[in-house]
Amino acid sequence: MSEEQPNNPLHGVKLVNILDFLVDFYGWKRLGLLIDINCFNSNPSIKSSLKFLRRTQWARDKVEQLYLDTKYDLEK
Repeated sequence: MSEEQPNNPLHGVKLVNILDFLVDFYGWKRLGLLIDINCFNSNPSIKSSLKFLRRTQWARDKVEQLYLDTKYDLEK
């Protein structure tokens, strides 16, 4: 189960860490503008957002893509 995934940049990165990074970097308001989902725009919290993102793959995909785009832009 501990196979290496060298081509997966998200391997080993927890969703809570991704969300913490994005909220620290953008803030809830801007994050809600970038990814228009209710858990970012109406009474946002890490707990409610994690619950929604774990159940909703399309939203999680958008969050993960924004994380990758942001993280790799910072490294350039």
